[in-house]
Amino acid sequence: MIEEVQQLAEIRAEMVANVWKLVAAEGSAVDVGDEICVLESMKMEIPVVAETAGVLARIAVAEGDAVQEGDLIAVVES
Repeated sequence: MIEEVQQLAEIRAEMVANVWKLVAAEGSAVDVGDEICVLESMKMEIPVVAETAGVLARIAVAEGDAVQEGDLIAVVES
């Protein structure tokens, strides 16, 4: 019997910013490096990318939200 173990990878904000644009949708497949969303801070656009391949299980932010350093942005299930 082979037991499949699912792993969850949390994607968190690295700085205080606003969510400018959501690029990926919940339930979509993502590869390492795929854009999840774009943050805006001090007129700079900062892409937030998947660090693991899998399915985007949850998006915890919406466009226009303010995030603090360490806030959950998304969860990828691999």
